Amino acid sequence: MNETETPPIRELLNAQTGRVAWAELQRHFARGVVLNVAPGMDLVEVAARVVEDDRASVEDWMQAGRLAKASMDDARRWERDQCRFWAVVAAPWVLVQECAAEEDEPS
Repeated sequence: MNETETPPIRELLNAQTGRVAWAELQRHFARGVVLNVAPGMDLVEVAARVVEDDRASVEDWMQAGRLAKASMDDARRWERDQCRFWAVVAAPWVLVQECAAEEDEPS
């Protein structure tokens, strides 16, 4: 790829994905822009579909409960358990997926 080419959206999103603590997400939750991605789903793929405005896929995932706007119940549990997440921004949304317990253990 030369300097003028833009990397594919999935590469960009993957490079912008990181681990964050609940404390770092609270202000985004307060703004109502956190989307919770179910375990087992590919966070980057879901974010790419949101960016690409793939309404059919997003609606299917939402109807199946695999993608949802974070709720107060989610926030209470995340606060109580001090959860950690994989997160990526697909403006205006912040997509999060809880880290598995073993991912929180130091290597």
